[in-house]
Amino acid sequence: MKFLDLAKVYIRSGAGGGGCVSFRREKYIEFGGPDGGDGGGGGSVWAEAVDGLNTLIDFRYQQHFFAKNGQPGMGKQRTGKDGDDIILRVPVGTEILDEDQETVLADMTELGQRIQLARGGNGGWGNLHFKSATNQAPRRSNPGQDGVERTLWLRLKLIADVGLLGLPNAGKSTFLAATSNARPKIADYPFTTLHPNLGVVGVDNTEFVVADIPGLIEGAHDGRGLGHRFLGHVERCAVLLHLIDGTSETITEDYETIIGELEAYGGALADRPRITVLNKIDALDEERLASASSELEKAVGGPVMHMSGVAKTNTVEVLRALRAEIDDDRIRQKPAEEEAPWQP
Repeated sequence: MKFLDLAKVYIRSGAGGGGCVSFRREKYIEFGGPDGGDGGGGGSVWAEAVDGLNTLIDFRYQQHFFAKNGQPGMGKQRTGKDGDDIILRVPVGTEILDEDQETVLADMTELGQRIQLARGGNGGWGNLHFKSATNQAPRRSNPGQDGVERTLWLRLKLIADVGLLGLPNAGKSTFLAATSNARPKIADYPFTTLHPNLGVVGVDNTEFVVADIPGLIEGAHDGRGLGHRFLGHVERCAVLLHLIDGTSETITEDYETIIGELEAYGGALADRPRITVLNKIDALDEERLASASSELEKAVGGPVMHMSGVAKTNTVEVLRALRAEIDDDRIRQKPAEEEAPWQP
């Protein structure tokens, strides 16, 4: 299934049905009078966050969502039928934006959350409502209220606890594959990852979600490479894991490039808790490792961790450091394994 995190939709709520102008015409009834019923209300357009979805691909093949109109009223004081609502089912973490792509109308962060995007029009009054002592045979009714038509954007931000950052080929996908059951594409060329991947990792009887996004390069905020639009998927993360390629000849520049892109993106993403890790240490000898570590620590201004995703060296220690930065309410406890009954 193709990953799609941005979609444009056109919605329209239903119009209300018109009121009815009608008079009683019954045999053996001396006095008639107005008996026109009201029109039915138009259907509304709703958005609902549902389980089992992690992409907006459904909205690529259907962009128009129109609720039903209300039926007009009828004689004998019969009210028209209300129009059926229509529901846009979106993944958890979807933002609903106005047509300008800047105004956030709703943020669907909880499972089962519902919000009304366009309210259906009210039904019109029949002539029965206009009867009075001075106007006992009114010949007027109200038309139904028009529906609301608007254009919206849906933007998905994946719900994850840890976000992976780094230049292309820094080892992000390898780390995700080594610590979880996720199987992202891994190759020895840049931009192997073209869309975000999620993986559930476990350490010390707890589990949390890690998001791997495509690599950033210098100038990503100006649209270079794949741009920085995928950074939205790590905005909700509790901690960021910044991986540095230990075999690079420009370790300091690599670190500063990513930090510069985070600051250019804004949204306080650069101030988020961050753990910096020197990766691919299995390809370094002791002298080169000490030199690279010292160089990176000067750039970071603090200690850095060492790891090898391929050899799975120190991956557990990195997971424990990430676990310490995540709030307890976001951690999922693994169910305790039941002990097998004793047998002779």
